[in-house]
Amino acid sequence: MTKLTLSGSIAIPFIASAFMLLPTKSRTNTEHPKAVLVSTEKFYFNSFVDCNMAEAWIGDTFRIFPGKYGEDPLWGYSHELKFADGADADQAFKRKSDEFTEPKLPANAPPGTPGLHGAIWFETIYQDAKDKSGKTLYAVYHNENYPSTLPYDSATGTGYKNINWPQGLKGPSTATAVCRIGIMKSEDGGRSWVNKGIFLEDNQSRLILKPHNTAINFAGGVGDPSAVASGKYLYLFYGEYGYPGTYDSTSYDPKVEWSGQCISIARILLSDLDNPTGKAKRWDGKGFNAPYNGVGAPIAALQIPLASGGGPASSPTGKYYWGPSLSWNTYLKCWVMLMAKAEGPSWKGNSIYISYNKNADLGIANHSQQWTKPALLLEKPGHVLWYPSLQPLNTAADKTEKNTCLKLGEQARLFFKDNHDDKGEYVSEYKVRFQK
Repeated sequence: MTKLTLSGSIAIPFIASAFMLLPTKSRTNTEHPKAVLVSTEKFYFNSFVDCNMAEAWIGDTFRIFPGKYGEDPLWGYSHELKFADGADADQAFKRKSDEFTEPKLPANAPPGTPGLHGAIWFETIYQDAKDKSGKTLYAVYHNENYPSTLPYDSATGTGYKNINWPQGLKGPSTATAVCRIGIMKSEDGGRSWVNKGIFLEDNQSRLILKPHNTAINFAGGVGDPSAVASGKYLYLFYGEYGYPGTYDSTSYDPKVEWSGQCISIARILLSDLDNPTGKAKRWDGKGFNAPYNGVGAPIAALQIPLASGGGPASSPTGKYYWGPSLSWNTYLKCWVMLMAKAEGPSWKGNSIYISYNKNADLGIANHSQQWTKPALLLEKPGHVLWYPSLQPLNTAADKTEKNTCLKLGEQARLFFKDNHDDKGEYVSEYKVRFQK
């Protein structure tokens, strides 16, 4: 069944695909935007998607970067991270699988040596406003590793120890992954990429291990990001799966774990994207003060209370929101966030939620935290819904404004990954019409 949404809060300046400044003043939270679902003919995407859709306009070409690349001990090596072009979003999304092109990506480095480790998924593209050709791109990627691909290094404190490791997605004999977030750069519109390093990560001490981690998702870490540029910063919204401190099996407290998890936020100067490691700061409850590998504080408004079934991500019964997808809405003049809701092990959940933030500058005071309580946008009983996103249409306005998933107007197309009947389809069945 479908439901419409309501909510409202406060606004902000943006941009990661069209470069403009929006008003910086704060608005009251008495206004409540709405998103109404409008049924459409099913629109199937023809290539592999298991993440947020990263995209940008390169001149008059709309380019998308779905898929996965790199080493993965659980699922095998992947070359599915590819790009496709169109004169508009619809044309790019309708490309057949054999019309996608694999970009040149850095090779995985051997374990214990510097370089790219594990598999990656591009989740957001930031387009450098200083390059008028539009070809300078920064991809924010989700990265997954295991003790075998990123073994523990006592000198740096990075990597993972294969001790009491939680179960993986393919059964008790397999290992689960740890996620972290990095940045790659392209100067040719995404045809080739250079790895710039890790943006955010949680180290070994924060991983949640046996016997407590039974959710069959992650051993810990940060992942599934969505990034937007505001002012001189890139703001990263992401899922936090680590313990908010040092995990100790003898003193483990599920309420403590829950208190540090859900959707969190960090930021980095745009000028630091070429050398990002160690430069980002996480929100710690008062400001962007926690280090890139330190303990931050999640967005409280997006946490599901314990009394309402909320719980830690390591629990197969804990409920939490994950997989944020952000856009600045030029019609509402506010930020819009979609998210999935996990209600069982391995991110099982059949619903999509929406939240709003009307603050026009995420860097002022606690504006980045002022999100409305998530409201149900879509529910499909019997299905498992992941990675919701709003996408531009093939309208003249969307093409003229160079809209992407990061900047949209009064109407947008809703996409999500629908896992059902042993299939994983990236599909759209609805448009969303926003109301002020």
